[in-house]
Amino acid sequence: MELPIFTTTLVQGFLICLARVAAVFAVIPVFSGGQLPPQMRIGIAVMFALLTYPVVQQVLPVTPLTVVDMAMIVAAEVIFGLLVGFLAQLIFMAAEFAGSVVGYQMGFAMANVFDPTTQQQVALISQFQGVFAILLFLSMNVHHMFLEAIVASFMLLPPGNLNLSGGAIPMIVELSNHALVLSVRLVAPILVILILANLILGLITRIVPQLNVLFLSFPMKIGLSFMIMGLTFGVFISILQGEFSALSERFLRLFSLL
Repeated sequence: MELPIFTTTLVQGFLICLARVAAVFAVIPVFSGGQLPPQMRIGIAVMFALLTYPVVQQVLPVTPLTVVDMAMIVAAEVIFGLLVGFLAQLIFMAAEFAGSVVGYQMGFAMANVFDPTTQQQVALISQFQGVFAILLFLSMNVHHMFLEAIVASFMLLPPGNLNLSGGAIPMIVELSNHALVLSVRLVAPILVILILANLILGLITRIVPQLNVLFLSFPMKIGLSFMIMGLTFGVFISILQGEFSALSERFLRLFSLL
């Protein structure tokens, strides 16, 4: 069996392919978390780049590039990969931020746990909703959508054609604003109940000053929050499913704007 000839064109084409693939894998959920060792993440990116390269080889540069041109294309590929992965990260950031708000309102402001994904202390409810979003992400095979998007991106946006002066940046800003609205949607039912509970407790304080409302408020707000969280869990799931399903359309829109 003859070994392939490692020409300059072949090596530079693989490096360009690897730059885009590795940048996406560095940002997308599950693969980008701290629960995976860096060696494993690098290995997965290299393996997928080896599988992707023969499919997209025809859209890669066929002539040898200078060092400057190669560096510019690789940098553009890294930026593109980070933008693609950031689209999914916005959904997880919204879910975790909603959990932080709920935990603070429940009285769990000091109840932090270590999150292996971000390698830092996070709120208890925030980690719960973040882990659940990851499980939903995997159960819906959204990670397969990313793998398909990587291959499709080479056809729709060949390397060297990145253009950030179009509508890509405004789209990212728009989706960031949408993530903030999404976090409010996820947390709205519980916040409404907690606001009403605080109002009722305030009235009780005025009516019965002798009652220690502080000790009464903690178990009441925690119990109400968990009860409403359980009753509205189906709504939480449906909202996240809708956001994950919309990722394919957002990918195509981003590719068209770059």
